[in-house]
Amino acid sequence: MLKLFYSRGSCALASLITLHETGEKFERIDLDFSKDEQLSDEFLSINPKGRVPALVTERGTLTETPAILVYLAQRFPDSGLAPLDDPFDLAQVQSFNSYLCSTAHINHAHNRRSYRWADDQASFDDMARKVPETMGACFDLIENDYLKGPWVLGDQYSICDPYLFTITRWLEGDGVPASRHPRVQEHMQRMNERQSVSAALS
Repeated sequence: MLKLFYSRGSCALASLITLHETGEKFERIDLDFSKDEQLSDEFLSINPKGRVPALVTERGTLTETPAILVYLAQRFPDSGLAPLDDPFDLAQVQSFNSYLCSTAHINHAHNRRSYRWADDQASFDDMARKVPETMGACFDLIENDYLKGPWVLGDQYSICDPYLFTITRWLEGDGVPASRHPRVQEHMQRMNERQSVSAALS
């Protein structure tokens, strides 16, 4: 059985939603970051990065959201979570999810994880002030260029959608008003109506 290490409020929500979408049984293990449980010897033996998500499979542990999402889509092809039969369309999925991982998530982290890049409080404050601008710009691009329809790929729900939903949930805390991206907010509402999202958030 698959085992997902998870923490509330983290990007691991995208993997959790996707696991629910597959309909397969899995075990969810919650880590409390406020107690530094992700830095315990037990968890570090599973994921030396000390971060979530971490998906334990029969063949080993997978980390990083884009990798886990495409793995689940390929492992459970009947779920229809990615265009597996079209190399170009699948690459577009990877392109979008990589953008969320490498750009949007990093911009968000400058507000709460600024100690990864600097040591001085003045630097922390400067990075935090920049976050509304950088996150707003990321979602301007998503709103105007990447969101092709009711779902990221258009009419077809995919592994892009739970990942976008997860990061959209961070925007208010990052100082980006919901009114700035109405299509993204409509996407968020559609996601909230899915059974997989209700199951993950409960």
